Amino acid sequence: METLIGKKLGMSRIFEEDGTAVPVTVIEAGPCSIVAIRTTEKHGYNAYQLGYGHRRESLYNKPDMGQFKAAGVSPIRYLREVRVDELSELKVGDIIKVDLFKQGQKVDVVGTSRGLGFAGVMKRWHFSGGKATHGQSDRMRAPGSIGQASYPARVFRGHKMAGRMGGETKTVIGLRVARVIPEENLILIQGSVPGKANSLVKIKMSTRK
Repeated sequence: METLIGKKLGMSRIFEEDGTAVPVTVIEAGPCSIVAIRTTEKHGYNAYQLGYGHRRESLYNKPDMGQFKAAGVSPIRYLREVRVDELSELKVGDIIKVDLFKQGQKVDVVGTSRGLGFAGVMKRWHFSGGKATHGQSDRMRAPGSIGQASYPARVFRGHKMAGRMGGETKTVIGLRVARVIPEENLILIQGSVPGKANSLVKIKMSTRK
């Protein structure tokens, strides 16, 4: 399994040996505990349930605490399943750390984009807006015509209009690992990743060429 769960801490920059400044996203990746294993025989698919972060025991009910005690781990804040084609030698209770990744590797990062609330078509879909001439003074940021008058006389489904923007699951592929700092559980990824500071992200090895 080549996936870790982490928390986006923010952005910074590092300098290469030739003095080039490289913008990076700082992510606290792991350590992640394997809380459960799903198998094809029992569940219909192969997957590992990863746990990240800690939470006090009083916030969980007895069934949840029973799962943690059976796995031999302390109470965990976030649980996520990672599907795999084939199960490896990993077992329940094992801990995966950030040294799973190496400098220079390509990774895909999955996160939830920042929620921006209700947005108009110019901000949400980059419409150009209307003209401010020919007697038109209040339509500069309007979408314009959204349908036909006679046929089919309706607005098509999926039409780009104003609405809630952001708060969606996004994946950025092919990002380069700039640095790995195992002693602090940090990974520096070149470029930006989805989400705001302290949001949960998933980092996985990129299989795309």
